[in-house]
Amino acid sequence: CGFDAIQNHSTLQHNYIRDGFWAMQKNQEIPNAGLTATFIIRIEDVTETILKNIPPTADDAARKSLIDAAINQLKKAYKKESYEDLLIRSFFEGNKFYLFVTETFRDVRLVGAPPAAIGNFGKDTDNWMWPRHTGDFSLFRIYAGKDNHPADYSADNVPYVPKRALSISLKGMKEGDFSMVFGFPGRTNQYLPSTAIQQIKDISDPAKISLRQDVLSIMLDFMKKNEGVKIQYAAKYASVENAYKKWKGEVLGLNRSQAVSKKQTYEAEFQRRVNAHPGWSATYGTLLSDLNAAHKKLVSHLRLRDYQSEIMPRIEAFNISSVVSSMLKNLTAKDAASNIDLNKREWKIIQELFSERDPQVDQALFEKLMERYLNDLPADKTSLLAREYLGESRLKQEANNLFATSPLCNQDSLRALFQQSLPVIQQTLRNDRLFSLYNDLVNTYQQQTAAAIMPIQTTINALQRRYVEAQMAVFTEKTFYPDANSTMRVTYGQVKGYQPRDGMLYEFYTYLDGIMEKYKPGDYEFDVPTKLIELYTQKDFGRYGQDGKMPVCFIAANHTTGGNSGSPALNAYGQLVGLNFDRVWEGTMSDLNYDASICRNIMVDIRYVLFIIDKFAGAKHLIDELIIAP
Repeated sequence: CGFDAIQNHSTLQHNYIRDGFWAMQKNQEIPNAGLTATFIIRIEDVTETILKNIPPTADDAARKSLIDAAINQLKKAYKKESYEDLLIRSFFEGNKFYLFVTETFRDVRLVGAPPAAIGNFGKDTDNWMWPRHTGDFSLFRIYAGKDNHPADYSADNVPYVPKRALSISLKGMKEGDFSMVFGFPGRTNQYLPSTAIQQIKDISDPAKISLRQDVLSIMLDFMKKNEGVKIQYAAKYASVENAYKKWKGEVLGLNRSQAVSKKQTYEAEFQRRVNAHPGWSATYGTLLSDLNAAHKKLVSHLRLRDYQSEIMPRIEAFNISSVVSSMLKNLTAKDAASNIDLNKREWKIIQELFSERDPQVDQALFEKLMERYLNDLPADKTSLLAREYLGESRLKQEANNLFATSPLCNQDSLRALFQQSLPVIQQTLRNDRLFSLYNDLVNTYQQQTAAAIMPIQTTINALQRRYVEAQMAVFTEKTFYPDANSTMRVTYGQVKGYQPRDGMLYEFYTYLDGIMEKYKPGDYEFDVPTKLIELYTQKDFGRYGQDGKMPVCFIAANHTTGGNSGSPALNAYGQLVGLNFDRVWEGTMSDLNYDASICRNIMVDIRYVLFIIDKFAGAKHLIDELIIAP
C-alpha cells in the first residue's frame, strides 16, 4: 500500500526501496502529495429514501436517472459538518443503498518502511503463495489542523489524535482462533451466473495473463540491467505482476473447485424453486436463462475489450497522449499559452508520467504489445491506422521513428509545443503520427467494440440486479452478504491451515527460520539484510519471539480481496494481531467463488512488524507510541 509513496521518494542517492526508511524524529517524516486517509463517521441505510419514487415498471435507464436524482437531492438536504463528506453507494446490485459520512485527511506523511529484502521478501516467486515470509508493512502518520480536523499540508499541522486506537496483542494466534479483518476492499462478484464465470476462466483471464507475461518480461529485463530503471518501474512492475499472478491462481482455483459446475447446480435448484412457485414463476421464470443468454452475446467482444484495457495503459506514450488529448479539448485560442502553467493538474500528471518513463522500456513495450494487437485480433475490428503504420514488417522501423520524433515522447518538446498558438498546437498534433495512432486506436475500439458491448452490458446489469433480488427471495434459508464495492467491509473466520492439493498440507504459521532457509546471498528475491541475519543468529527477538522462534506470517479463512491489503487483523478481543496483505494462490478465485476449505488470507504477524521496527531499525520511539496489551 505504501510502495508507490516509497518509490516516489527514492533516488539513486537515497534508495528507500532497497534500503528502507525510518524517520527518527517527526520533522524527518516525508509528506506525500495526493495521499489521503479517510475515516467513516457514520453509516445510514437510505434504501427507502432512494427507491421510494421508482415505479416497478421503470426500465434501467429511467431507474438510474431517478436514483441519481434521489441521491443528489439527499446529498443537498443532508446536514453535516463543513469538513465532512457524503458518499452514497449501492449494494446487492442496486437493491440496497447506504450513506457514509466521512472525513478525509490530506496530510499523510511517510514514517517508516523496511528494506525490500524484508518488506517484499520473495518478490515474484512468493507473491500470492503460501508459505510466506514477507514483512509487508509500512508506516504513515496522519496530520491535521490544530483543531484536529482535516487540513491541507502545512508545516504547522500537528499529528492527528484518533478517537480510538487499537491495542496490540503479543500473544499470537492458535489454530481455530477467531480472526477478523476489516477494510475497504475493491470488488467481488459472488453472485454471477455460470456463463459469466466460464467466460472469465476460459477467455478473459487467459488473455490478460498472456499480455502481462510479455509486459513483465520486458520490464524485468531492463530493471535487472539498470538501477535507475529499477526504481522508475518498481511500483508499476509490482502492480502488473500482482494481477498477473492473481489471475493465474484464479483460473487454477476455479478449475479445481469446479466453480462452473457448482454454479450450474445452484442455478438448477434456483430454477426448480422458481418453477414450483406460481408467483416466482411469473416474475422470475426466464430471468436466469435471459441472463446467461445475454452473457453469451459478449463472447465475440471479450478479447478485444481485454486487449484494449491491457495494452493502452502499459505504454506511457499512450498515457501521455491521453492527457494531451484531454488538454487539447479544453484549450481555447485565448488561453492556449497559459495552459503551460506547471501548477495545472494536467501538467503535473504529465511530469509524473515522464518521471516514471524510460524511453527504451516504453518503446520495447510498444513494439511487443502492438505486435500482439495486430497478430491476435481480427483485422476488421482493429485500427486501420495501426495496420497502415505498423503492418507488413514495418513495426520496428516505425517505432524508432515515432519515439524519436514525436513531442509526446519528449517533455521539453511537449512543453515548447503548448507555448505556441492554438492553431500551431492543433496542426502539429494532427500531423503527429503517434498522436494519430493513439486516437485511432481509441476511436476504433469505441466504435467497433464499446458501442457493441454497451447495450448488452446494460441488459446484463438490469438482469443481474433482478437475479440478486430473486436469489434473496428464493433462498430464504441462505445468508446473503453484499459484494465488496470499496466501502468498509468486515470479514471473519478461523486461523487454520489448508490442503491445496493431494498429499500436501500447509501449516498456518511461518517463522524467521523459513527466511533463513530461503536465503540466497545477493539474490534479487531472496537476499536477507546482514542485521536480520545477526538478530536471527543471536536469537535476539526481544519480547516479540515465541518459544525461541520469531513468528512472521499466518493465515486464516477470512474472505478478503484486492484493497484489503493493509487491513488490520483482529483477534476475538478486538486486539491487533496482524496486517492483511495477500491471499493464497489456490484461493484467489474467492472474488468469484469463495470456498472456506481452500480460501485463505495471508497476514504478517504484528509481532514481526514490531520486531523489525524495534530490533532491526532501532526505532523504539515508534514502539513507545503504541498501546501494547498486557
